[in-house]
Amino acid sequence: MEHLENLRALNDADRWIERVIAQRDHLPELGELATLETELRSLLAALHEAQHAAEPLRQAYFSAQESARKLSVRVKDLEGALASSTGSGRELGAMHHELEQVRERVAAAEDEELNCLVALEPLDETIAAIKERAQPGVERRTQLQGEITQLRATLDEEILALRESRAALAQGLDPQWRQRYDAALTRAGISGAAYVDAGRCDGCRIALSPLDLDRFRHLEAGVVMDCPECGRMLLP
Repeated sequence: MEHLENLRALNDADRWIERVIAQRDHLPELGELATLETELRSLLAALHEAQHAAEPLRQAYFSAQESARKLSVRVKDLEGALASSTGSGRELGAMHHELEQVRERVAAAEDEELNCLVALEPLDETIAAIKERAQPGVERRTQLQGEITQLRATLDEEILALRESRAALAQGLDPQWRQRYDAALTRAGISGAAYVDAGRCDGCRIALSPLDLDRFRHLEAGVVMDCPECGRMLLP
């Protein structure tokens, strides 16, 4: 019967559209991207932790380095002044005393600079290692995002074409049958009809009772019954 053929075609079209939509929304690349994003977030957290630990040491290193530089300039100034000084012994003694103090402060600043550098080294190595480990993941993420965009665009075009074909099929169906199919589609979703497979509605996958199964098998030609569970039209 023509209306049965049209119902089968419309039902198959709806199911095919649903398959393509599911394919678009569950691309393997999406799973890989989600796993990769989790890994990259973990690496980012580790990077921030290492950078946070390194920052005060780095500031202390630069501060000690600047102090050592300024004090070294003062040492040279004092040494020059002593070399050319014609002042009294008391003045020379005061300058010598200051020179020794400044030299001690230079040594302390240089020790602090070295200690900070030693403490920073393993943290900088950790930071560099995290960045090196993350780099391939960042590149792969960009690649996956591009692939997903392209695949989804292709599938969206396919879905659009399928929906246009589906609309033409629906237009070719008698209004009475189309209304009944659309009502079942609204109730059940995905498709408004189903087939009986091994005694089960292949839409909701629930077995028909012996009485309903017998009724389905003995329907008059062209008559369509609904699934007692999901309400889909059961097509012979």
